[in-house]
Amino acid sequence: MTFAQIQGNADVCRTLVSMVDSGHLPHAIMLCETDGGGAMRIALAFLQYLYCRNRTEHDSCCSCPSCNKVQKLIHPDMQFVFPVNTGLCSDFLDKWRALLRDNPDFSENEFSQALEMEGKSAMIKVDEAKLLISNLSLSAFEKGYKSVLVYLPEKMNGETANRLLKLIEEPPAMTQFVFITHAPEQVLPTISSRCQSFLVRPQGRSEDRLRYSDESENRLVCALMQGLLAKDLYSCLDLADSLAQLGSKEKCNSFCKTMALYLRDIFLLQQGLPELVGAPQAMLPQLRDWAARASKSFPRLALDSLSRARNLIFRNVNLKILFNDLLCRFYVNI
Repeated sequence: MTFAQIQGNADVCRTLVSMVDSGHLPHAIMLCETDGGGAMRIALAFLQYLYCRNRTEHDSCCSCPSCNKVQKLIHPDMQFVFPVNTGLCSDFLDKWRALLRDNPDFSENEFSQALEMEGKSAMIKVDEAKLLISNLSLSAFEKGYKSVLVYLPEKMNGETANRLLKLIEEPPAMTQFVFITHAPEQVLPTISSRCQSFLVRPQGRSEDRLRYSDESENRLVCALMQGLLAKDLYSCLDLADSLAQLGSKEKCNSFCKTMALYLRDIFLLQQGLPELVGAPQAMLPQLRDWAARASKSFPRLALDSLSRARNLIFRNVNLKILFNDLLCRFYVNI
């Protein structure tokens, strides 16, 4: 992956290049993105540039042995840490590499599917931190940087974070941490405060695929809005049961994000700003109808309720109770 292959976020890419060129790299950087928003591409391009032996003025050469190893995700001094349900990350490396090669803009739901963890609780465990500390105490294989790419540090528990705290604050010489988070507010402050953070904005294809990309979610949203606007409480409660049975917390979270996109566009139409609506043209008549029939306060209040629900999804709250509560809040405010 090179910086030239990345659409948008030119300011972030320029800053990362400048830091490598100047030799003034922070011990840890944190890329904050929306789910599937393109931060993984930037992280891989950054690491490839860091390891490249024949850098051009603004990018890696893409042909030296180090670049080839990073592209194949097999550089011996590059380690990956991500949430797993059982075992260690090393047990899932083949599946992880296949996912990154095939779809570097993957979502959390696609990540769970690729590692066959759907419906299971995944986290970054303390055993992973112990192994990482041991590995980083050794010399680099290729006498250069050692790097650690951590996906979803918000799924790191307190014990794991405490184990890694000193390592992140005072790492061995030439050690680089890269964190990719979808919820920076949920990353433990002891970790985030020791990182230089960058906001990664979704661009081009990454942004398109985030919008209305799941037909089953679109159908659920349409059925929900029809039930709410018809004041049919029983159909809404039936839908709450269907949402609770989506199969995994990631899928529940994905639905909430899709619903938020609809609410945003309803709000924009109510404010007379159709040019800012992100929905496909074919969906505009339906969205206009909803915007005309819903109360002006509904999008704002519903988004507040959605935000609350998303925070609770990963806290082992009963999903049936959660979605019944959410849809009742929608019903009252529509």
